[in-house]
Amino acid sequence: MNRVLVTGAAGFVGSAVVKELLKHSLFVCGLDVVDNPSNRLPKNSENFVYIQSDIFNISSFKDICKEHNIDTIYHFAWVGSAGPLREDYNCQVKNALNTVELMKAAKEAGCNRFIVAGTIMEFEELDAVYKQESKPHDAYIYGVGKQLAHSLCKMVANEIHVELIWTYVTNAFGVGELSPRLVNTTIRKCINKEPLQFTSGTQNYDFVYIDNVANAFYLVGEKGKANKAYTIGSGHAGPLRGFLEKIVYTCDKDAKPLFGDIPYTGTNMSLETFDISELVNDCGFKLEISFEEGIRRTFEWLKEVEKK
Repeated sequence: MNRVLVTGAAGFVGSAVVKELLKHSLFVCGLDVVDNPSNRLPKNSENFVYIQSDIFNISSFKDICKEHNIDTIYHFAWVGSAGPLREDYNCQVKNALNTVELMKAAKEAGCNRFIVAGTIMEFEELDAVYKQESKPHDAYIYGVGKQLAHSLCKMVANEIHVELIWTYVTNAFGVGELSPRLVNTTIRKCINKEPLQFTSGTQNYDFVYIDNVANAFYLVGEKGKANKAYTIGSGHAGPLRGFLEKIVYTCDKDAKPLFGDIPYTGTNMSLETFDISELVNDCGFKLEISFEEGIRRTFEWLKEVEKK
């Protein structure tokens, strides 16, 4: 791995991976649709070039790969990873089909290594859909799209001789993310002294700080094996309640979380689902930043953001 292209390079995870790759002296080409990637991406690096490009333009994508002699691709760009389009099946199926076309275009451009950011929700979706008498809702459509992309890509990759590596990202959080996801919402409630109401918190979860995620993706690119999928997490999965208690204690020791006030209607994945032993054994991954330290950093950053 020497010359890398990252789609979705201006996003939360994509930008973190770009910075991590540059730390290892790799050439990185970042693609995204935004014309101004703000302060997430480096501005003065000889080894980095940013290109505003729509990943649905397959011809342009192939030309960029050829022009920069790309040997490895990290694919993060995904329309509707948040917001209403997350539950739009047309959008999610289009994402899946496009992922296959990007992989084929990369092969035609001489790139043989394709790494995709999947999601732990692929497992949750399977349980929700195929369990007898289950009643899944639209929130699982995002996971369906990722799972479809995974299935199609793996079959096509072996036909065209591409080294496909899939990843299941658990729940990435940290400095730089402004979304209303659980960690951020809970921290904001602590900052603003709002009621802390949760489900009973018995469902299994995992959270991993963004710097750990970026390092894991670098290691997967360097050492990951084709036709394998790696779960990117902390290695310390457990009931959600434990994570929430640590968030609240770190951000406001006097606050009292209220468990059981909100009903939980999702599925509960087994702890084995979050196992990262393949990532550790194949790639040498080690957790560098603990959950508590990641929460502390995120809390301090969000406090400053909330003041503005």
